[in-house]
Amino acid sequence: MAPPDEKSQVSSEFRLDEATMTRVVAAEWTRLLRMAYLLLDDRATAEETVQEVCEAVWRLQPAVRDVGHLTAYLRTAVVNRTRSAGRRRATAQRHLALARIEHEPPADTELLAREDREQVRAALSGLTERQREVVVLRYWGRLSEAEIAATLEISTGTVKSTAHHARTALRAALEGAL
Repeated sequence: MAPPDEKSQVSSEFRLDEATMTRVVAAEWTRLLRMAYLLLDDRATAEETVQEVCEAVWRLQPAVRDVGHLTAYLRTAVVNRTRSAGRRRATAQRHLALARIEHEPPADTELLAREDREQVRAALSGLTERQREVVVLRYWGRLSEAEIAATLEISTGTVKSTAHHARTALRAALEGAL
């Protein structure tokens, strides 16, 4: 009989210790960072967000049942923290617009993404916040509808309809970009 998958182990003796946290963060860091980047469209803010989440989870020591639950907890916390970061950025942009300060794109933008990725990111930014979250979690994060519903705290029916409307909007935006 094959040993059980580490993520599926459930133990009444599970304890969030430093070794477990380090191992899970190391295994999930890239996925969490990419998810935050796709939701925020800003690498520096994405890195800061994921770092803050990992520190907060370690400091708070949430009651998680196993490694899979810890991973889901981190993923949900990153989504929630990106929402807050997005709101802060929107507030800052409103203030900058009032002050009529021109915002120049970062010098390394061309190095970070090719033109096709820029078109996809532009199309993603045209979606509503919830549509963008569902699309990123579904197609980049490869989460099931049930996992997305749990992460975003919405029903699976809402996940399905939101994904449908998001795909329609993305298709139209990307066809127009070609």
